Amino acid sequence: MVGALDGIRIIDFGQYVAGPLAAMLLADQGADVVRVDPPGGPRWKTPANAVWNRGKRSVVLDLHEAADRAVARDLILSADVVVENFRPRVMTRLGLGAEEMTAASPALIYCSLPGFASDDPRADTPGWEGVVAAAAGTYLTEGRPEHPVYTAIPISSNYSAFIAVSSIAAALSSQERDGLGQRIEVPLFDATFTAAGVRGLRIHDRTQQPPPRGFAWVRQYQCADGRWVQFHAANTRFIEQFAKAAGIEDWREEGLLDRQRTANDPELGRLLQERMLALFRTRTAQEWEDIVNAAGTPTAVCRDTAEWLDHPHARTSRMIVEVAGPDGGQALQPGINPRLEGTPGSIRFPARPAGEDGDAVRAELGSRQRPTKRHLPVGPLRGALEGIKVLDLCIILAGPTCGRTLAEFGADVIKIDNPDREGGIGFHHDVNRGKRSLLLDLKRQEGRDVFWRLVEDADVVVQNYRAGAVERLGISYDEVRKRKPDIIYASLNAYGHDGPWEARPGWEQLAQAATGMQARFGGDGQPVLQPFPVNDYGTGIMGAYGVALALFHRQRTGEGQHVRAALAYTACTLQSLFFPAFAGKPWDEPRGQDCLGSGPLNRLYRASDEWFFLAGRPSSSKALARVEGLQGIEGAEEARLEAFLEERFSKAPALTWVARLTAAGFGAQRAATVTELMEDPWVVGHGLSITRHHDGTGLVRTNGPSPRLSRTPAVPGQPASAPGADARAVLQEYGLGSSYERLVGSGVVVVEGVPAR
Repeated sequence: MVGALDGIRIIDFGQYVAGPLAAMLLADQGADVVRVDPPGGPRWKTPANAVWNRGKRSVVLDLHEAADRAVARDLILSADVVVENFRPRVMTRLGLGAEEMTAASPALIYCSLPGFASDDPRADTPGWEGVVAAAAGTYLTEGRPEHPVYTAIPISSNYSAFIAVSSIAAALSSQERDGLGQRIEVPLFDATFTAAGVRGLRIHDRTQQPPPRGFAWVRQYQCADGRWVQFHAANTRFIEQFAKAAGIEDWREEGLLDRQRTANDPELGRLLQERMLALFRTRTAQEWEDIVNAAGTPTAVCRDTAEWLDHPHARTSRMIVEVAGPDGGQALQPGINPRLEGTPGSIRFPARPAGEDGDAVRAELGSRQRPTKRHLPVGPLRGALEGIKVLDLCIILAGPTCGRTLAEFGADVIKIDNPDREGGIGFHHDVNRGKRSLLLDLKRQEGRDVFWRLVEDADVVVQNYRAGAVERLGISYDEVRKRKPDIIYASLNAYGHDGPWEARPGWEQLAQAATGMQARFGGDGQPVLQPFPVNDYGTGIMGAYGVALALFHRQRTGEGQHVRAALAYTACTLQSLFFPAFAGKPWDEPRGQDCLGSGPLNRLYRASDEWFFLAGRPSSSKALARVEGLQGIEGAEEARLEAFLEERFSKAPALTWVARLTAAGFGAQRAATVTELMEDPWVVGHGLSITRHHDGTGLVRTNGPSPRLSRTPAVPGQPASAPGADARAVLQEYGLGSSYERLVGSGVVVVEGVPAR
């Protein structure tokens, strides 16, 4: 199958998670990926390598040997893209660093994914997942400062990979226009701020804070069989549908079906909660999932990942696929993410043993010629997607994050919202920065006429309406491409775009419930949401990756296409560490709210004052005896080692242990919270936390863009406009200025809409 990256060569020096995952996502979209392994194969011996190294050819090189470094240099000079995730300056010391290689090959895109940035004081700290996650606020929340919780999902590594591939695809687009490559750095620490998202959002004026929403309508409930469901009646329509299906319409007389009343009246809210707890215990979890979804209200059984792998929807929709394993049998892996209709990509072959393609790869050196490209006569580009126009029709988090990411790369994004959507336009200040705002009623012909005028000059349309909504409005992909054949049209939803659940609405909580995330994090107790809305933001980034790929393909062929992303696709990719799955697989990854890590040398410890994370290779336990304060540890068995370390670490402050351990070559960082990090001078100084004035709201703090592109830097753009504030300017720009007063007067265009949240 053709992929958007056909003809693009990637050299993958990545180890552990972030680098290999990024290169896998590029391989799935058609790139020729050559992975460079050290002698002995990947440094981390994990079954997940069968996922992360699929579709790649392999060569073994010892980069400490001059002859092999020369081969590595030739490989880099043959490439379009390099991916590496060593600590900063490691590749430079080897003579293979970004500056030297891009100087030798000006079209090269060189992407680094270190744990900490090259200008971070912690740059030389081993940036393993747990170390970075602790430093970036993943494990410790303001609500439970005395009890951090370890999550087995490598959020920092995954997000670094997601942001890296979207940055690479955008950089390829700019390279196609002017022939120049650039250096990209996506540190794991920086990437985690994108995952945290709304956790770092702060509206300084408390009177501008959003109203309460009503806890009882969006939460987990235990059912008659002891299992749990995630229930999500986030608006009045969902509540009414549920009430009818559950036979509780008489609750209306007590005010229990009024979302705002139950949110604002504590006594009424408590009564509703008691009734709902009792109600859900009257049927099994599967019965509730069937009944409530049939009524149209989103609900999902909180399954574990093993159950999801065998679920009919996961299989039918190909978000879970079978791939040959190293033993010749079939194993389950995540499917292609994102999906491009015109260039669907493929898993071309299973992961190969280290070095299997060494002879063939070496024989190619010096023979590969990049195709001659006719570059557009453009001046210096300020953004990788400069000149690209995007219409963003999305709500809540995932879809708007796609538009925001495209805006960070330089696209001109117009955010089109429904003027009368219940509950506002969701997290507006976080996900709509860098966009212009237009409140437009697309249910009316005059509103659609405005939309079609905007489409005439658009390159991209992004939407995440419920199934069938864009068809009813007459603005589906098929309708748009009739008027604009080369349009890139991106659709984002919850459960994917084929299979029995394709029409089901859903949110972050439901994707986590259905695919096993909540069950893993909750352990044997009540399912628990991951610390960040990782599927929402991740799907937005993967949607932007798909759009950038489609734009790159269009530049080369003139063809537009339909791009699809989904929360459940992202949930499977985020859990790729736990794949491949096969018959008899032990599901023994760390789980539960009492979990502190995966072993004595990869876990959180309590010092005398606060928590910190320690990471080291199993073979490095003997080196602990050389750390001040840890003498006497020699020969301790694993169970005893953990108890020994707990006792010793309690004797001194966390920062003391961090200094001693990092000096000895271990990874160690104190556990921080997102709130404190958003005020950290280094974080603020590097644009990961930005506080700006927003019209109508005052000072608002949000996160900033994570990727660093040397030639076309990602930018946060203007603060999010007040909803509808850019209507006059947008209409004038598109020749509709004379219609402004009439459109506003008739309510087709609204300039003072629902309050932003």
